[in-house]
Amino acid sequence: MLVLLSGVSGSGKDTIKKELIKRMKDVESLPSYTDRSPRQGEVEGQVYHFVTEEQFKAMISNNELYEYDIHHDHYYGTSKKLMSEKIKSGKIIVKDIDVNGTENLIKILGKDVKLITIFLRVSKDELKKRIKNRDNNITDEELNLRLSRFEYEESKLNIYDYVIKNDNLEKTLKIIMTIINEENKAI
Repeated sequence: MLVLLSGVSGSGKDTIKKELIKRMKDVESLPSYTDRSPRQGEVEGQVYHFVTEEQFKAMISNNELYEYDIHHDHYYGTSKKLMSEKIKSGKIIVKDIDVNGTENLIKILGKDVKLITIFLRVSKDELKKRIKNRDNNITDEELNLRLSRFEYEESKLNIYDYVIKNDNLEKTLKIIMTIINEENKAI
């Protein structure tokens, strides 16, 4: 089973994913590939595999990605090989991904893989606070770039199986853990 977590930058995707992995057996992450530099505390291979722009473009040319997108001026994508290996393991795979990637994976994998799509919602004011708290050195330009996707991503809510207001971590985790357990029973 593949669980896709989406939401605007700062909606809590990474935090939710880490907690699900800690609290649920048989749940593991599917890291994305990106050409951006690691943020403080990010570990290679946990949430992202960090590559150069040239390496990422070679992955595109070699048809190694199910999907990719440019998001906040950086490439992000899903490796076919890594996804295949994780799905064959029989684990429940959790991936944080933007709305375009979700749409693409639904089209590509929707008939072959049990997909659960979850969108984490936060208010724009809360989002602004979270982004600033995450990066004290963020420029106004970068903050506005991240906030500029808010309306676009919210316009895609209809493609998701579940939309959850993420204003309380424990409550959100309980809801998502229940969803995963119930959906896994239905396989």
